[in-house]
Amino acid sequence: MEKVKGYIEHFIYKSSESGYGVLNLETPDGDVTCTGRLPDVDVGDTITAEGEYVNHPVYGRQFRIMTYEISMPDDAASMKRYLASGAISGIGEKLADKIVRKFGDDTFRIFEEEPERLTEIKGISEKKAMDFAVQMAAKRELRGAMIFLQQYGISDNLAVKIYNTYGERIYRVIKENPYQLSDDISGVGFKTADEIAGKVGIRVDSDYRIKSGILYALLQSSLDGNTYLPIDELVKKTVQVLESRPDYETDEESIRTQITNLVMDKKLVVKGEGQVFSSLYYYEEQGCAAMLYNLSIAEKVSESEKRDYRNTILQMEEARNIELDDLQLEAVVQSITNGIVIITGGPGTGKTTTINSIINYYARMGLDIMLAAPTGRAAKRMTEATGYEAKTIHRLLEVSGQVTEDGDGRQGGVHFEKNRDNPLEADAIIIDEMSMVDIHLFYALLKALVPGVHLVLVGDSSQLPSVGPGQVLRDLIDSGRFPTIFLKKIFRQAEESDIVMNAHRIHDGRMPVIDNKSKDFFFLERGEAPVIYKHMIQLIRDKLPAYVDATPADIQVLTPMKKGALGSVQLNLILQKYLNPPSESKKEHEHGDHVFREGDKVMQIKNNYQAEWEVVGKYNIPVDSGTGIFNGDMGVIKEIREYSREILVEFDEGRQVTYPFSDLDELELSYAITIHKSQGSEYPAVIMPLLGGPRMLLNRNLLYTAVTRARNCVCILGSSNTLMSMVNNEEQLKRYTGLRDRILDFSDGDD
Repeated sequence: MEKVKGYIEHFIYKSSESGYGVLNLETPDGDVTCTGRLPDVDVGDTITAEGEYVNHPVYGRQFRIMTYEISMPDDAASMKRYLASGAISGIGEKLADKIVRKFGDDTFRIFEEEPERLTEIKGISEKKAMDFAVQMAAKRELRGAMIFLQQYGISDNLAVKIYNTYGERIYRVIKENPYQLSDDISGVGFKTADEIAGKVGIRVDSDYRIKSGILYALLQSSLDGNTYLPIDELVKKTVQVLESRPDYETDEESIRTQITNLVMDKKLVVKGEGQVFSSLYYYEEQGCAAMLYNLSIAEKVSESEKRDYRNTILQMEEARNIELDDLQLEAVVQSITNGIVIITGGPGTGKTTTINSIINYYARMGLDIMLAAPTGRAAKRMTEATGYEAKTIHRLLEVSGQVTEDGDGRQGGVHFEKNRDNPLEADAIIIDEMSMVDIHLFYALLKALVPGVHLVLVGDSSQLPSVGPGQVLRDLIDSGRFPTIFLKKIFRQAEESDIVMNAHRIHDGRMPVIDNKSKDFFFLERGEAPVIYKHMIQLIRDKLPAYVDATPADIQVLTPMKKGALGSVQLNLILQKYLNPPSESKKEHEHGDHVFREGDKVMQIKNNYQAEWEVVGKYNIPVDSGTGIFNGDMGVIKEIREYSREILVEFDEGRQVTYPFSDLDELELSYAITIHKSQGSEYPAVIMPLLGGPRMLLNRNLLYTAVTRARNCVCILGSSNTLMSMVNNEEQLKRYTGLRDRILDFSDGDD
């Protein structure tokens, strides 16, 4: 390791998020370009750095900093240079010269101990003097806080976040209750807080620790889709969380006591026979139920009026050469005469035709219609199928990068411009792919609606529920409080598709036809993972693109699980190696266990409401922009910029997002994705490897969802026995949700 010492003349680049910087260091031997993570340094600082010289292929010789120490200036010349650098806002070169000529080597002591004396310099008011002193103190405090937090193993990036949240309170919070970090700071979970608590010496049976463990257990259960847990199950999961420290002795009674205390603190709500909710989920479900009750206005219609509606609709559709069956016609009538209507059915049962008929009626009446779906791909399909613009629900509600007071981005506290105070202005709103909508998004949508609007919810209730918490569509249907039309007839055109017919066979518990006489549904019996890899690559690279008129990047591998030889993690390594191999013409960057390469397919794996995107047109001129990239959005790495430490990803509809290297945990390769992550998407061809795995994942519901993601072709590679066991396995992971009960609570008085 080599050593350099000098002062920071200027930053060429610095990330406020990660602290990574490229800087010009002025040393006795000349200027040196340095790179590294330096979150607590600023222009004018004097540092002693250890590291190594490297030759960058574009920017030449640089010094890569591994470790460094900051030295505060200790002589008049260094102090003048520091102040003249702009490190203290409002002090330039001339003023710095005046200050140092007046106070000499005593300059910094004056700033810290007698800042009022700065007014002795012409041009410095008392207010300015105090401001200069505050800035100097803040820089000193940040450095002290960074050193304090480093002893607890906290990264520089996280340390800056913690300091910005608490300021000087940081010492008390860390020493008294580090579990508060997991409540206040996005990115800090129970495990991180618990590690700090262990180093601080907080007891394993402290009230703070038990309360935090309970909230963490509930948060983890929400990642499985639950909005509550039965109290006995919550206690059991909390014990598992608290046992992460080996000296913890199980004490279920203390956990139950702290659940009661958290209820008194209004952080938990207990309903029914021990259903324990975090307050956020309970009040969101209760809020949804109240708003649904207000929206669910049924028009009193006589039989003769219904006949008139039917005749009008039939005449309008006849003019378009559209023939509706009885259930489709009923769905259109119900959407006209009710505030809320649910339309559900499998593939090929005419949901899109029904939506178009509803749109046609409202358009003829001169009424305003809005269309939306949960994902960009689903919205694009809706636009293509209807001829009307459909937006994602987030864009319909005009998502902003702000976070509201009722939670952070993790928990749904994102800010939408459309809300109670600024509602959507429409006569009818149609939402497609409702099975994907979680409780957070549904709550936000309902807040932007006013009584009198017609809300039409369309989806396949047999699909997997949302990735986020809740099972909104299922709970709405199960409540029995809203007109629900189950479309069942498979139309002639759909009957020609073996994808559609086999999807219905799977739904009904029957084995799909796999005799390979089909034009769009194929099964290849293969018994070993390496053989499946080989055929999968051949299909993607050589066979399917021409067959389905698509590129290899359009063909999607769907798998039931993340882990194992045929899980998404291992499949992505294999597929990346063969579909986008290393090349001198492609830059790559290693991040954790991933290697990201230009040209890679990637997926966003968490909602990022602050992410800024833009669409560029000719000559790279931006033509559209916005905020928000969401869990499940897929894109391609267009450029890796080592110098500025960032990656450019282009998502659907040309939306380009720049990711600092520090944010790459939000991305993963997506040559293969889990079936859960495919919800709402449609692909020209789907390849599904099936050999075995956990029974809870290999079920009918999952298989049905995967098959219905394909537009032109399904290829299953693996074991026919596994396929049969999935068809026969009706078990689904049970979700604990309370929306149905809250709806019934609100409407019980109407029975």
